Amino acid sequence: MIELAGDTLVFSFPEVFPGARLSISFQRTLRIPDDGKAHPLPAGLGDLPLRHVDDFGSSVPAGWKQRGGVMMPMYQSEATWISFRSYGVPHRESPYPFAVKIGTGRIDAITGKRWRDGLLKTRQDYLIVPEQPWLDGYVVDKGLIRQFVAMPLGAGYTAEEQITGKAGYGGLQICVIPMKPDLFEKLFPLRSEEYLRTMMPARYTDDEGNVVWSVGFVSMGLAPGGLMEQEIYLDEFGRDAWETSVSSRCFVHIANSLVWRAVTGEAPPQPPLTSKEYRQAGVPWFKYYHEGLEAVEGSKELAELKSVIRMGREKGDVPVPENETSDPVRVIELGPKGRSRVSEW
Repeated sequence: MIELAGDTLVFSFPEVFPGARLSISFQRTLRIPDDGKAHPLPAGLGDLPLRHVDDFGSSVPAGWKQRGGVMMPMYQSEATWISFRSYGVPHRESPYPFAVKIGTGRIDAITGKRWRDGLLKTRQDYLIVPEQPWLDGYVVDKGLIRQFVAMPLGAGYTAEEQITGKAGYGGLQICVIPMKPDLFEKLFPLRSEEYLRTMMPARYTDDEGNVVWSVGFVSMGLAPGGLMEQEIYLDEFGRDAWETSVSSRCFVHIANSLVWRAVTGEAPPQPPLTSKEYRQAGVPWFKYYHEGLEAVEGSKELAELKSVIRMGREKGDVPVPENETSDPVRVIELGPKGRSRVSEW
């Protein structure tokens, strides 16, 4: 079962295990410079709003209504990261584990392969929650990702268009698969004392913005932006740990922020910060380490994608308003025992 609670997607599996729940939200964030440097993780600037596609009838494209799900607004070249939170199970030592697949335009963000239902047997095409608190982009190398950046479909920038040559889907695709209940019982037996829930991380700041930079496209997709340091961890439980007969899938459509107002009647979020404004505000950067876990290798297909800046230069286009380099002044190191990713102004 999938519910929309405010601006958060909540996936529940009561038929698998009581309390097996996972929430997913999409954070606005700084679009890091595409300057050849591998940057730390930028802070979150607040949740992107989510709305039911079915609530807006003929105001949305027919393909959106057919696929259902939810929609959210993004400015052209605005960046986002995905936050995962698995809820604690009373008297257990761990929140309930999940395998989560993320696609953009039906291209797997971990492997660069076209979306396939289920879990691949030959390589890991999913991430593990709660071990993986965030995903910020496409996995291009071990410990390196290219940031998720919004671009209009049809301009050739998105990962979907670069890999398939077509602009057929856009948006994001999510599939959540819970751990098998008997394995969860074995790995995390009941405790005699009350278990204090493990709180997953958050990255929140004020969403003070800049000048709008947008074009009049309804549908948006995600394209590769600047390089960022982030490890995507190998599944220590193994592929057979996941109850693949039970899963929930959701399509997240992306609307241009100005079109969002026309469709929903709501004002879009304030435009995002530039690198200069981020630095002047003193917002910190973050590094996350989970000692003892191995990172997956990068995807050759995703490593060969052209970044938005590179493709723009080749096309003689200016797809983003600025690309000023930025050297992080304050970097906060995080780990699983202290996973708060909060910005300080």
